[in-house]
Amino acid sequence: MASPSDLHGPAPVSAPVPPAPRPSASGGRAPEADPPRIVPRRHPGRLLAAAAALLVFAMVAGSVVRNSAFQWDVVGHYFTTAAVLDGLLLTLWLTGAVMVLGFLLGTPLAVMRLSANPVLRTLSWGYVWIFRSTPLLVQLLFWFNIGALYPTLGLGIPFGPEFVTVKTVNLLGPTLTAVIGLTLHEAAYAAEVVRGGILSVDAGQTEAAQALGIGRPRALRRIVIPQAMRSIVPTAGNMLIGTLKGTSIVSVLAVHDLLYSVQLVYNQTYQVIPLLMVATLWYVAVTTVLSAGQFYVERHYARGSARALPPTPLRRLGNRPAGLRARWERATAHRE
Repeated sequence: MASPSDLHGPAPVSAPVPPAPRPSASGGRAPEADPPRIVPRRHPGRLLAAAAALLVFAMVAGSVVRNSAFQWDVVGHYFTTAAVLDGLLLTLWLTGAVMVLGFLLGTPLAVMRLSANPVLRTLSWGYVWIFRSTPLLVQLLFWFNIGALYPTLGLGIPFGPEFVTVKTVNLLGPTLTAVIGLTLHEAAYAAEVVRGGILSVDAGQTEAAQALGIGRPRALRRIVIPQAMRSIVPTAGNMLIGTLKGTSIVSVLAVHDLLYSVQLVYNQTYQVIPLLMVATLWYVAVTTVLSAGQFYVERHYARGSARALPPTPLRRLGNRPAGLRARWERATAHRE
């Protein structure tokens, strides 16, 4: 026979009764204790390192500003002259043309390196090996003196008559020689950058595309390359900045880039240091703009991989006063 407790279910469990507050010595209730205050850990080493770094920076900046040998008035005078600006425009043009042509040539080379055809793979590897093993200055001087090997270039039937012939001296001027030499050199590095980006994409993406009946060229163009851009863009940005500075080497070919333009000026005025500072400041300014652009391009291609995009520099500057205000309020609250 079932007992009454079995018919009505288990007896309800009463909630625990909180303990009554202990009476104080005067007979009333004791005041509630304040919660413990959390004190952040002190880092004296960081403060000392920051102070030492700021001291060194202040000493270097002060020596640069107060040193009369830099001749800052001369720097300001020549900073926006027509000769310097023309050299700057040629430097920017060379940088853009070499980067575009280098990646247009380097992307097929990267695909050839990943091909199953051993002939294409070997030829691509040989190209990258040759142009990465030779100094850029040697390559530029070689292309500048190509007329010694091939005085004329012709178009016609192999081992037969030539229909059109052009003298190499008239065809390859200093600027065109610089473009060819820089492009061929850049393509070798661009091929490795693109190949590394393609290899960073999971192989399952290609297998899934093949399972859906998508051909290899279309899968590479529409699926693999867009995902590989997350790995390609940072390295390509570094290459762009390196190419901008590397174009200064074409001054040995008498190409009127930024460095050669300031060299022409200080060869006449003998003001070497201030004119070199003009070139340095322009390189720093353009590199800063390119670095900012690289940040936003990387942020664009990180949309599918990161849960939260990093804040932009402008947003960080906007959030800094609020963060300092919150820290000040917490510090004053702890003191009270």
